[in-house]
Amino acid sequence: MSELTVTVNGDRLVVQAGTTIADVVGRLIDGAEPKGIAVAVDRCVIPRSEWATTRVEAEAPIEIVTAAAGG
Repeated sequence: MSELTVTVNGDRLVVQAGTTIADVVGRLIDGAEPKGIAVAVDRCVIPRSEWATTRVEAEAPIEIVTAAAGG
């Protein structure tokens, strides 16, 4: 399988071709429960129900944000 370099939150990340958004989120949160997380690919929000089927592409920047309580 070949590798892709993707941009996640402005940082480069090397992943295998066929990697999904769910794979990237899991890698970045180190297996923790992905509560309060939102993902956008190329400025379009990806619903959590589509994370496991949305494959990453080298040209599309990924933004992963977490909600924080407080004011």
